[in-house]
Formats: sequence, C-alpha cells, structure tokens
Amino acid sequence: MTVAVRKQQLNFNKLQKRLRRNVGRAIQNFNMIEEGDRVMVCLSGGKDSFVMLDILRNLQARAPVRFELIAVNLDQKQPGFPEQVLPDYLRSIGVPFHIIEQDTYSVVKRVVPEGKTTCGLCSRLRRGILYSFAAEHGMTRIALGHHRDDIVETLFLNLFHGGKLKAMPPKLLSDDGRHVVIRPLAYCKERDIAAYAEARQFPIIPCNLCGSQENLQRRAIKAMLQQWDRQTPGRVENIFAALQNVAPSHLADSGLFDFAGLGARNGGQALDWLLGGRADDEDERDEEDMPALPAGAIRMPWPALPSQR
Repeated sequence: MTVAVRKQQLNFNKLQKRLRRNVGRAIQNFNMIEEGDRVMVCLSGGKDSFVMLDILRNLQARAPVRFELIAVNLDQKQPGFPEQVLPDYLRSIGVPFHIIEQDTYSVVKRVVPEGKTTCGLCSRLRRGILYSFAAEHGMTRIALGHHRDDIVETLFLNLFHGGKLKAMPPKLLSDDGRHVVIRPLAYCKERDIAAYAEARQFPIIPCNLCGSQENLQRRAIKAMLQQWDRQTPGRVENIFAALQNVAPSHLADSGLFDFAGLGARNGGQALDWLLGGRADDEDERDEEDMPALPAGAIRMPWPALPSQR
C-alpha cells in the first residue's frame, strides 16, 4: 500500500468515525431509537439518505439495543427515474425494503402553474404517502436525511420569509400524534456527508428529474451561509449551537415566557387602557373629526415655542 493510499484510507476512517459519532450523539441526546423500534429509513436516492442508511447500519451492528431498519422509497413516476437503481443496491447490501409507487408527478404538474416551483406540493404529497405507509406497516420511527446545514437554512428561511424563529427539529411528533419523525444526521455537516458519499460511491440519483427549479430562497440562504463559513469559520456552528441554547426570557414571545407577570401586582392582567380601551377610542374619534388642513400646512401636536434670539 502506497503512502497516498494509506493517507486516503486514514482520512476516510476519520470521516466515518466523525459521522458515526455525530449520528450516535444525536440518537442518544434526543432518544431517537429505542429497543424494538422499527425504523423506516426514507431513501430518496440522494447523498443524504444513502449516508444516513449506511451509518445507521453501522451503528445497528454495534448498538446495545435491537432495532430494525427498513428502507422505503417513494417512486413518484418522474420521467426518466431509474427505478431499478435502489432495489438493486438494497438487495446487494441485504437491507429489507419497500418501493411505494404513486404517480404524484402527474398530480403536481396538473395543479402547479407552469414556471412555478413544484417542491412545496410535492413534499406535502410525499409526506402524506409515507405517513400512511408507516401506519399500515407498524413503523415506530420515520428517519429523514436532513442534516445540520438543512436545519440552519430552515431557521433563516423562516426568519427572513416567515417572520418566525423556527427551524427543523431533530425529533418531532406528527400533527396527528401518530408518527415520530427523527433526523439522525442533525449534527452532521453537509460537506462531511458529501465527502463520505463520494468515497463510498453510492449510486446517487439526481434530484432534478422533475424539471422543477431549485428553491431559489433556500439556494440564496445556502450561499449566504457558505460565504459566512469562508469569511468567519465557526459561525454556522455557533448558529446551530444557539438553537440548543435558547433563552425565552430574552426574546419577546409572551406565549413562551410570562412577561406580563414579571413584578406585577395585579396578577399579571393588563389594564384595558393599555389594550386600546376607551381613552384610545376617544383619541381615534377626535382624530377622525379633525377638519382637513389646507395643502402645505403642517399640524403641530404641541404649541410652537417662542424663537430664541
């Protein structure tokens, strides 16, 4: 073995250990997988889901608890989708799998106007189908391949475009309370995932088969974060760390913290006049009744002060 090959193998081992450590830490910190779980690993054919399945299998072989891994792919009948790639790969590594065939592609193309992004509707349809399949087959966990960078990008998407301080949780309960969704790659960097997928030479399926334009807002956020990472290394790590170190008392959401009750002597109940009571109503009526001023005139709220000489 040459020096170059030895170095390449050493770097790969370090990368694999780092990914395995981060996935294991996320599973432990958020209690993602327990004894007897049936984990539905959602496999899209992209690098993230391939790496997730590979690392989970690696951990499964060493874990002190027993759990099942079942790979599930949704064939949405996109033109040109190589439908044999995933079954052939999964058979070759001995992982049990299911291929769900649902023509959501035609539905999305029929509903979404030409030129508009199809990603939103497509993801909602996909989620509904996967949830239904999980319920029918007794899956106790649904594993998705979102990583640390996805989580931080989602934080800024919601902040800039939704007016919400909200990201993508490593573990969540579905709205109907029937499904536990986990994201084992929550602590993993996208560049580590990409490097590992390249080294393992997974049969990656391109994600542009539907012809939909990539979400431009997410792409802009990704570019912003990459620039920050180049200019100030460690900034993205600090942003992700902040998601785990939240101080509700230093924000402004009264639903998360009882600001009204702080130092209150009236039981924390706001007085009527502070919430637009009678006095405010009278002020508004007075404002409406005021005659219109001539053009160019300036309304003075206070008497003008005498000029100082």
